[in-house]
Amino acid sequence: MMTSLQWLGLSLTLYLAGALLSLCLCRQESLAIRLSGLCALAGGCAGALAAAPVLLGGGVLTAVFDGPFDAFAHLTLRFDTLAAFMTLVISLLVAVSALYSLAYLEEYRGRGAWAMGFFMNLFVASMVALVVVDNAFYFIVLFEVMSLSSYFLVIADQDEEAVGAGLLYFLIAHAGSVLIMIAFFLLYRHSSSLDFADFRHAALSAPQASVVFLLAFFGFGAKAGMLPLHGWLPRAHPAAPSHASALMSGVMVKIGVFGIIKVGVDLLGATEAWWGVVVLAFGAVSSVLGVLYALAEHDIKRLLAYHTVENIGIILMGVGVGMIGIATHHPLLALLGLLGGLYHLLNHAVFKGLLFLGAGAVIYRVHTKDMEKMGGLSRLMPRTALAFLVGCMAISALPPLNGFVSEWFTYQSLFTLSHDGGIGLRLAAPIAIVMLAITGALAAMCFVKVYGISFCGAPRSEKAAHAREVPWPMTVAMLLLALLCVLLGVGASVVVPVMTRIAADLAHTPAVMMAAGLGVFPGDHLQTRLNTPLIFILLLALPLLPLMLYSLLRGPRLGFRHKGTPWACGYGYESAMSASAGSFTQPLRVMFAPLYRVRKTLDPAPAMQQALEKTTQAAAYVEPVWDDHVVMPVVSGVQRISRAVQWIQHGDFRVYCLYVVAALVALLLATLA
Repeated sequence: MMTSLQWLGLSLTLYLAGALLSLCLCRQESLAIRLSGLCALAGGCAGALAAAPVLLGGGVLTAVFDGPFDAFAHLTLRFDTLAAFMTLVISLLVAVSALYSLAYLEEYRGRGAWAMGFFMNLFVASMVALVVVDNAFYFIVLFEVMSLSSYFLVIADQDEEAVGAGLLYFLIAHAGSVLIMIAFFLLYRHSSSLDFADFRHAALSAPQASVVFLLAFFGFGAKAGMLPLHGWLPRAHPAAPSHASALMSGVMVKIGVFGIIKVGVDLLGATEAWWGVVVLAFGAVSSVLGVLYALAEHDIKRLLAYHTVENIGIILMGVGVGMIGIATHHPLLALLGLLGGLYHLLNHAVFKGLLFLGAGAVIYRVHTKDMEKMGGLSRLMPRTALAFLVGCMAISALPPLNGFVSEWFTYQSLFTLSHDGGIGLRLAAPIAIVMLAITGALAAMCFVKVYGISFCGAPRSEKAAHAREVPWPMTVAMLLLALLCVLLGVGASVVVPVMTRIAADLAHTPAVMMAAGLGVFPGDHLQTRLNTPLIFILLLALPLLPLMLYSLLRGPRLGFRHKGTPWACGYGYESAMSASAGSFTQPLRVMFAPLYRVRKTLDPAPAMQQALEKTTQAAAYVEPVWDDHVVMPVVSGVQRISRAVQWIQHGDFRVYCLYVVAALVALLLATLA
């Protein structure tokens, strides 16, 4: 019988095999698509089998291998419950996305589908290896491989929008990498080693530890898409192919959260309560502003990307409360916060992966990301519509689905903080609770818009009117994730003990029982109790009650009914008369106008300009003020600097050799100094 580390090794081998096969079969793209997808599917299954024994049985598995850099960096693996949890999250979504890609990538045949298979497998392998490696040098190397391979996925379409999104992602990703490297260098200075095992015992003063934490927090926060470092996310995720978007939004941004937990909790021990307050504050702001920006979007993939910012904020709120609990020696608070954050990390990976795959299925048939040109798809693509509806309900935190349970635990952690913390925390916790409640209400409103505009009503374009269901691998992948959304919610009493064990290992405290029978509770039998199976049964039974009464008490059958078009005040009904994505959220755009910049799309005749301006402005697109005043000026500045130093790119091989020699001499002099 294979051990967990052997399953893990098999998983990584399959991913690398898929990458190499894609590279070798670049002239036979159909075969490359199938083999790379099947290797990723098998690798995901092997990764899940590697993680399961560690999650169910606990313990830590370690291994040391001979590496090419043993003189200063040991290739050490540490497969603890946190690493196993991240491996499981990555593996589940990879397996489903790989199945989806078997049909989806056929559309990219002749446009570099083989390259997508290569970079996708390399991207996934780097993420899995990153979460189990226990050395700073190899961590940084794998972090860079992950960033570079995902960059090539972002620019896969090779149009102007994709290349611009890739540039912004490249800049912010490497700015974050620099901060992480500085943090690791400071830990190295105080431990004389690059092994994380020695980092855990580094002799740091409180100010030094705080500097390391802040560097790591903002470095990993950039990868997570946390506000205000989120500018790359709503551009890069929509530009990538949909199965890659699902992995980037569902998994890659979680590597940023993993890094914050790894450094702040695992390596530094979360010794300062204000670290948790910082994480909680940035999470609360990210959640509210993320959903407000999403509400203003017409592009379905940009909208989902902004909801990633929102949900990263919710995850960080739970992690922040957990760090406060560790620092203040409050075990229940630590467990509740980390449980809520980690549970939502898993749930978001599932429902956001589902939503991006669903959006990709719609785009696959309608060939547009603009929701205004969709509509009526629930009748034409019923299985996609059903799966997407489950994802919308899950991300809106409606019971009994998975998003509801994890947000419920986050609420419970904030309620515990509000009556067990210090005076400052007791004031801050209710504010965070209100912000989380606003986020939940606006998210539900946003997905009423998304589903209503995209799937309901009449088709708003010729392509939407002639859409049909997507191929079976795409449908099965979406339905599997929809089923997981239900199971992770209804089966909360099975999932919570496993999540509690992970939180307890991080907090170095005994696990508290938070599940009994079919229900879960926040560590105290006397507090409120959540029974998702009972909620599920009631939600199924209650709609049947009126039908049962009607069947028992009905009188004569109704006469013949004629199905017609909606009443349009005597005019012929047209699909353009229905509510649009812009009009649906126009009141909120007015209320929160300071957060947006209106991008007008005016092209009227001169004589009609003043008459049409207000009407056109109401339907104009909006962009976040932050992007306009901060993100894009930085990108423009980098582009100007790049053009200014472009003279060094001679195209002469001898000059490039001279650059390499000069760099080596500089490094040797720096080392001697």
